[in-house]
Amino acid sequence: MDNSPYVMCEDLFKIYKIADLEVVALRGLDLAVQNGEVVAIVGASGSGKSTLLNILAGYDAPSAGRVSVGGKDLLQMSSREVEEYRRIDVGFIWQQTSRNMFPYLTAMENVTLPMMLTNTPGKERSERARDLLELVGLGHRLDHTPEKLSGGEQQRVAIAVALANKPPLLLADEPTGELDDATAAEILDLFGSVNQDMGTTILIVTHDPDIAYKVGRVVMIRDGKMSTEIRRKVTFERIQSEADTDATLEEFVLVDASGRIQIPQDYLDQIKIGERARVQIENGTVTLRPEE
Repeated sequence: MDNSPYVMCEDLFKIYKIADLEVVALRGLDLAVQNGEVVAIVGASGSGKSTLLNILAGYDAPSAGRVSVGGKDLLQMSSREVEEYRRIDVGFIWQQTSRNMFPYLTAMENVTLPMMLTNTPGKERSERARDLLELVGLGHRLDHTPEKLSGGEQQRVAIAVALANKPPLLLADEPTGELDDATAAEILDLFGSVNQDMGTTILIVTHDPDIAYKVGRVVMIRDGKMSTEIRRKVTFERIQSEADTDATLEEFVLVDASGRIQIPQDYLDQIKIGERARVQIENGTVTLRPEE
């Protein structure tokens, strides 16, 4: 049985040149996501999280490093292979609901369109579009155009559109950014249902502070590198009660391929560590102390 990560990023760098300035969006980022995982990428504006998602979607390429999805090396693909990858291997959901749907098409027509681009037979297109809209709770809104749908309903259609060609990987860039808290929670729950029903691997970029209670793993990104990770443990009581607040969260500092770690800034502030720290290893425990 192959236990290789479905998504693998190794030592990724992305440098943008703006006029005479160079902006480093990713700095040696490492990430591994197993098949069937639901992972949230959380970080401040400008941390590099959306850049990472665009690279995984095939919309952008890193300046250096390696990235593979489902065993496919994205950097070795031809232009035609990248186009096919976008259509079949990955589904993408934008934060702006208007970017996910054509305004003059109905929900049914929007979901059908990606399948037309892959030459899916007409009957199969219609059946799958209906099934997907039923899955996202919009079986009663098939013939409505975006202007007749709420923001939450538009994002539900966007999820159905992204899943139209049965992609094994679903990427969502701030999918709840324009929604109220209650609707945002419903959309995040829907991602969980999609993962369970279809086995889709899902990566979500979000600012939602409660995302850790909705997904199995949260990776924090800071200064273009992964810094910490939060994993959720589901207790027996939660299985019985279905209450998200019964989940236990554990936070870890991530070690990259070069052995580097990023310590959360609030930890550094508490122990007053500046540019240097004393390191002591004893009985399997690493202790950091501020320089005296």
